[in-house]
Amino acid sequence: MELFLDSIKIDEVQRAHELGFVSGLTTTPTFMQREGVTDVDSVILKLSKMTKILMVESLGLTADEIIREADRLLSLGLDINTTVFKIPISFEGAKACKVLTDKGLKVNLHLVYTIQQAYFAYCAGATYICPLVGRLQDQGQDALSLVEQCVKAVERYNYKTKVMFSSVRSVEHVRNALNIGAHACTVPWNILKQLPENHFTELGIKQFVEHTAMSNTKAYDLVKTDMIFLNSSSTVLDSIILMTESKMGACIILNDKKEIHRIFTDGDLRRLLKSGQNNIVNKKFTELEPNSPISVNINSSLQEITNVFKAKDVDNIVVTDDEKPIGLIDIQDVLKWI
Repeated sequence: MELFLDSIKIDEVQRAHELGFVSGLTTTPTFMQREGVTDVDSVILKLSKMTKILMVESLGLTADEIIREADRLLSLGLDINTTVFKIPISFEGAKACKVLTDKGLKVNLHLVYTIQQAYFAYCAGATYICPLVGRLQDQGQDALSLVEQCVKAVERYNYKTKVMFSSVRSVEHVRNALNIGAHACTVPWNILKQLPENHFTELGIKQFVEHTAMSNTKAYDLVKTDMIFLNSSSTVLDSIILMTESKMGACIILNDKKEIHRIFTDGDLRRLLKSGQNNIVNKKFTELEPNSPISVNINSSLQEITNVFKAKDVDNIVVTDDEKPIGLIDIQDVLKWI
């Protein structure tokens, strides 16, 4: 099913064209009036250079007037191979259609409201017909049945005319067009944008992005290396100052060999204060028992790091490179990535 954009707005036409697969553009005098266009010819010419196929109105009260208008539009510089002249279905319109198509031009006989009108258009050799689904439904008519009848008539009698599902008001209309077997569908920009959207697809994309991040993000993307080291001769007060300035919930205490003496956390601080010991803040870390903190390698993935946090139930993990401590990862930083 060919997909057309129903618009004359330059930004919409440009964005639709950039997709690379939109078949063309349908326009109406109503669009021109609504957008306040005063130089219609110049807009038509501009649009013709932005799309693969341009459907443009050729109006007249008689067949001769319609044909002259089509000739006039071609004289502006429109390409005979990429232009489709839209003509309202009527006795004179069908007559003009036959003349134009016999000359090798393409015609869309539109404003079709009945199967009889569609039949007349088929006989006239119309390239496209346009049943106006939204407008018919506004009048309480079974528009989908009409489109289906039009499609079946084309298939039964081998007409070359394509049935274009038009006056689209919703994404549901596009689904209807596909199910009925319409040959083409023209949609406004707000509907075209919605076609690839689905809540479950969005959830799936989000999940895939998260899982990709879990695999590709490494410890070196998360580790904090500044203002997290103290030597073992430092005091608890020094650690309080350092954690406050670094906004981390822990710091690494190193001995004279630059090896880990222990990790000291805000949880350790609370436990010391609750112990009731005197002069806690002035205690040196040489006076506190060493511990063996949980660590990961600098090349560990976010998934591996997350698993460690879950398994060990800690808030901070030491990051090592060649078994030497280089920094810390806080669980809050991991949660931000996830």
